Amino acid sequence: MTKKSCCKWRRRKESRPTEIIDAALDLFVANGFSATRLDDVAHKAGVCKGTVYLYFESKEALFREVVKQIIIPEVEKAEQAAAKFVGPQRELLKRLIVNWWEVVGKTRLAGIPKLMVSEAANFPELAEFYLDNVVCRARNLVTRGISDGIANGEFKPCDPVATSRLLLAPLVFAVIWDKSLAAYDKESYDVDEYIRLHTTIFFDGLVAKK
Repeated sequence: MTKKSCCKWRRRKESRPTEIIDAALDLFVANGFSATRLDDVAHKAGVCKGTVYLYFESKEALFREVVKQIIIPEVEKAEQAAAKFVGPQRELLKRLIVNWWEVVGKTRLAGIPKLMVSEAANFPELAEFYLDNVVCRARNLVTRGISDGIANGEFKPCDPVATSRLLLAPLVFAVIWDKSLAAYDKESYDVDEYIRLHTTIFFDGLVAKK
């Protein structure tokens, strides 16, 4: 083996976990967790099934790694952006909502919420993992923004936890709808306008009267 081909082989080997994770995400979104086979993941990634097992001991472990490598970093970016933000909490929360839609709602990641809702009961450990590491962290971020807005007099007194759920619920609905009944709905709608209208009405109702 020449030095050039050896380096190429080494780079290929080092990139395999990422290629497997990327292929798994595509198949989980397209087929769901139950219907996705490691054989299919291996084929899509261009490796043999045994290679998948070199890096991931099970399909459940592979799913966790998909979440860790692709979804959790987006949550961390949002947390970091919120920590650095200076200004009205309404503006912060609107930015977080719009950004979430751009990086999740408009991408292949939008298939993961539907997967978790539809298959959580069959895979409770994965559901708990996703809830703890993605859903709760995102919801807590929004809850803190609402709590801070109440504390500084920007928002009306309310239950921050319940209010954060109200703010996020239409987004979850939108991604699940898009991956399920939207294909059969004769009346399409502009999702960007839906998000804009939701945040406008929501914050107009939440803002404290001066």
